[in-house]
Formats: sequence, structure tokens, C-alpha cells
Amino acid sequence: MSTKKRILFIANEMSPYLELTEFAEIVNRLAIKSNENGMEVRCIMPRFGMINERRHRLHEVVRLSGINVNVNGDDYPLVIKVASLPNARLQIYFLDNEDLFKRKSLFHDENEKWFADNALRTVLFCKGALETVKKFGWPPDIIHCSGWMTGLIPMYIKTAYKKEPVFSNCKVIYTIGQNTYKEKMGSEFEKVATINSNIKEKDMELFDEGTNVAMFRGGAHFADVITFGAEKIDKKLIEEFSKVRGKKVLKYNPDSDLTDYLQLYSELA
Repeated sequence: MSTKKRILFIANEMSPYLELTEFAEIVNRLAIKSNENGMEVRCIMPRFGMINERRHRLHEVVRLSGINVNVNGDDYPLVIKVASLPNARLQIYFLDNEDLFKRKSLFHDENEKWFADNALRTVLFCKGALETVKKFGWPPDIIHCSGWMTGLIPMYIKTAYKKEPVFSNCKVIYTIGQNTYKEKMGSEFEKVATINSNIKEKDMELFDEGTNVAMFRGGAHFADVITFGAEKIDKKLIEEFSKVRGKKVLKYNPDSDLTDYLQLYSELA
């Protein structure tokens, strides 16, 4: 039986597949360095339509077929695809859905209008990622979430999935990044995001506004460890989370060779 510590990266961007902010490259480097330092690594991200399947050699994982994720009373089938990270023996898993992720633009249409279903897409990705891990049968020691779209995952692990054995011993790291959207998720966000009865109204309070800042704030609040992944971060978030009693906080270091992250992973695992 493998004694390697297991680390799962869940991100809405990762180089070379999708690069929205500087942290996309950092996630890539962290995954590779963690693997090189003896950890068992897996990565999950959405299969947005702008990710070229042929160029990156994505293919469907048949053994993971048949995952249906229920959100707000409706079932959404997930197709799980995989690719090997270039120059590394690592597999990146992509969550795909014909209706919600196939479109050729990310969060805005051709007229720069915010997609009305971005809240649903976010919840489907967060819940779908955790359901995929259950399907793996692969309990991670550490889950490192980055990107606003993963903001619900720390809360889900502490509430909706708290009784799931696969997550019972894992620690959650959440990276606060730079703001990348100005809109709000919409009035239905709380209803859509409340995926089971273990989530209480107070658990959703930090997310209620549905803003970019609210997603980061909620993710950081429920995480065991907080890191800062960019220099340009909302000032209120820096003030609020630079020092949190009982939580380790890793500040942004532009000159880091990522050994601070590796040390963090070692301490948690």
C-alpha cells in the first residue's frame, strides 16, 4: 500500500490549459514540485470550451463515466476527461458538461454580458469535483483550492461532505487571488449553492453577495490554511485574512521558489 501523502489541486485555471491570472503558472509548478518531492498528486479543473482537446490530448476516462450531479433538483451528467501534464508524470482531470462548460467563452458572452447561469456552473464544478474524488476512491491528505470558482469547496467539505470518509482526514488550503469579475452571482445563488441539509443559512452568509470578494472570503473562512496568490488582492481581504487566529497564513512572495508551499504541505500532511 502506498505511503505517499496525497495532495489534490482543484483550480479553475492551470497552465498550460487556461491562464487567467499569474496563479495558473504557480499551480502548474506546485503540482510538479509536489510530485517531485514524493507526494501523490492529482489535479481537477473545468473543461471549458476554449481548452483545445486535440492540442492537449484530452480523452474520456471510461471508468469514471456515469457521474450525475444533482443541483437544485436537476441532474447534470459529467464527463470526466484526462490529460498528462507536459514534461511531468501527472494527470489532470477535466470536468465537462455539454450545456454548461462547452461554450467557447468563459463567464461572459460575445457582448461581455455575464452568463446568467454562472452560479449554477460554479456549484456544478465544486460539487462535481468532490463527487469525482469520491468516484476515485482516493482520500486526499490535502486539498489545495485556488481561484474564485473553487470558493465553495472548503465550506462543502466542512458541511455537506463532513460525513464522507474520503474527506474525513483532509486539510483544506485556500488561495485568495486577484479579482477577475465585477458582477454578482444573482439572487438564486444561495438556493443553488445549498446542496444538502447539512448546509445552514449561516454557512452561506459570507457568500451571499455573490461577488468575487465574497467567493474568496467564504473560501478562506472555511479553509484550514490561507495563502495569498497575487500581489494585487482586494485590500479588505488582505486586512481580514493576513492574520487569523488559529490558522496558518502564507503571504504572497513574488520571489518564492515555492519551498514555502512545500514546507506547508509537509507540515499539514
